[in-house]
Amino acid sequence: MQSGRLLYEGKAKKLFATDDPDVVLHVYKDDATAFNAQKRGSIAGKGQVNAATTAHLMRFLESKGIPTHLIHQPEPGMLLTQKVEIIGVEVIVRNYTAGSMAKRLGLEEGLKIHDPIVEFCLKSDELGDPLMLDQHAIFMGLATRAELDEIQSLARRINTLLRTYLLDRDLILVDFKLEFGRNRAGKVILADEISPDTCRFWDRTTRKKLDKDRFRRDLGEVEEAYQEAYRRIISEVN
Repeated sequence: MQSGRLLYEGKAKKLFATDDPDVVLHVYKDDATAFNAQKRGSIAGKGQVNAATTAHLMRFLESKGIPTHLIHQPEPGMLLTQKVEIIGVEVIVRNYTAGSMAKRLGLEEGLKIHDPIVEFCLKSDELGDPLMLDQHAIFMGLATRAELDEIQSLARRINTLLRTYLLDRDLILVDFKLEFGRNRAGKVILADEISPDTCRFWDRTTRKKLDKDRFRRDLGEVEEAYQEAYRRIISEVN
């Protein structure tokens, strides 16, 4: 399948049209940003790790009945997906206190949240992806009540599936960001990516960070952390 014109370039990937109007080619980049692009850099091999991790975890979720935009991975660092209309609401699922939630509420990092919290944020780099209520999303015409209910239900199911899958591989899923889109039929499906860029992965025993926090916080061993997370994620468990 031939790639065509550039449709969109974000912080982590480029999207190209293909000879099929319903299929998009994602080309992942090694560029790294944090704090709404105030910090910039590069992580060697990040594009290939994120594409492969996304493909692997979306195939797993598909096997459990979660609809995703993934079609297949034609080459390292690339994905072919259904073309979707991205819903302008980012979904954050939190199993432990960390990141902006811990800072915002003055909480110690690493407290277990026994009933996982699902947050909605406005998808807007210019505004810093602010926290929003579902009523805001409906008022702004970003999604309907039924779509938001479906998104929340899917996010909770995805969380349950991924937590178990990752814990079997000695990874704690601390929190993660999801994006959803409408496909050609108008169905809400999982889109974007699931990777060390969008998830916080901690080692089950040591709680060593194996995700983008190593870049955000200048912790070092960034490339090694991405590779280790990927190695565990694709590993078979007896």
